[in-house]
Amino acid sequence: MKELVEVIAKSLVDHPEEVTVTEKDNGKSIVVELKVAQSDMGKVIGKQGRIAKAIRSVVKAAASKTDKKVIVDIK
Repeated sequence: MKELVEVIAKSLVDHPEEVTVTEKDNGKSIVVELKVAQSDMGKVIGKQGRIAKAIRSVVKAAASKTDKKVIVDIK
């Protein structure tokens, strides 16, 4: 999941070198934390959170093969 979020985020932002993605496994769930430059935050979130919601939907679809819930946290 980490690689998927990283590829999507880097394609959206102006400063791809500042994109960092960490993944934490908490038993039944996986928390994927996405950090981008402050100036790129709007590009990742989108109008009314549409892009963030789309990223979460893609990750959820990719995680459907596993029995774990994936949470994408954008910071």
